[in-house]
Amino acid sequence: MIRPRESKSAPVGVVTKVLHILETLHDAPSGLQLKDVAMQTGINKSTAYRFLAHLEHEGYVFRDSSGAYAIGVRLARLASGLSYQTTLRKISRPVLQQLWRATGETVNLAVLDGREVLYLDVMESSHTFRLVSQVGIRRPVYCTALGKAMLAFVPEEEQQYFFTGLAFERFTPHTVKNVASLRKDFAQIRQRGYSLDNEEAYLGSRCIGAPIFESSGKIAAAVSVSGPTTRVTREKVPVFAAAAKNAATAISRSLGYSVVDKTSGRSDGLAAAVGQ
Repeated sequence: MIRPRESKSAPVGVVTKVLHILETLHDAPSGLQLKDVAMQTGINKSTAYRFLAHLEHEGYVFRDSSGAYAIGVRLARLASGLSYQTTLRKISRPVLQQLWRATGETVNLAVLDGREVLYLDVMESSHTFRLVSQVGIRRPVYCTALGKAMLAFVPEEEQQYFFTGLAFERFTPHTVKNVASLRKDFAQIRQRGYSLDNEEAYLGSRCIGAPIFESSGKIAAAVSVSGPTTRVTREKVPVFAAAAKNAATAISRSLGYSVVDKTSGRSDGLAAAVGQ
């Protein structure tokens, strides 16, 4: 007599529970505490915690500073681009707030969108005289600190896509003129770990950007600090750059990236400038 196999039912049950958790989190964009996940799914609290811990480790869910679980960037990547951007913005917001408090200047989060930079989040400086950006605006990659911070770490063969047909519009006398100058700038960015828009987009403004990496090691986004040259002076650039780099490091970690300084190959700690 051949006995029916019993091993198949357990994995199916586990998958069903995991999918139920993910569906529940999907319906709660602001996130849910562990007890709420357990209550809404009917899954034992300790079992729900084990599933959530594994999903968090793999990047499919993330836990914010309040302990609430939400859909993670890896899962959002499998969905629409808008879902990914929303998740990235939510993950980054606490770090952006720390960077904003540490610098007192306008803080920006952006991704590459075609040959342009798309602003996902902006926290404006409280100073009366400040640089103003808006969520949803697009700007050129070649004259913004955000764009250069990302493009510098895009594989060289992929960079050609951005260079093909690129018209270097002169926004100021300091705007980069050609691909050769841009490539030279990229080498410096990779060496020091941050980019600089030194009155290239607007006269009287200075912006420092740093790259954010996803779990695969590919560029995901960039964060920047911007302000008038009267406050963001050349002497202060190293301080603002350190703060921007540490913020980018914190966000990269939240995206599941094993944080290693791409310029030196060493592990990179978080500085007190962003409260980590």
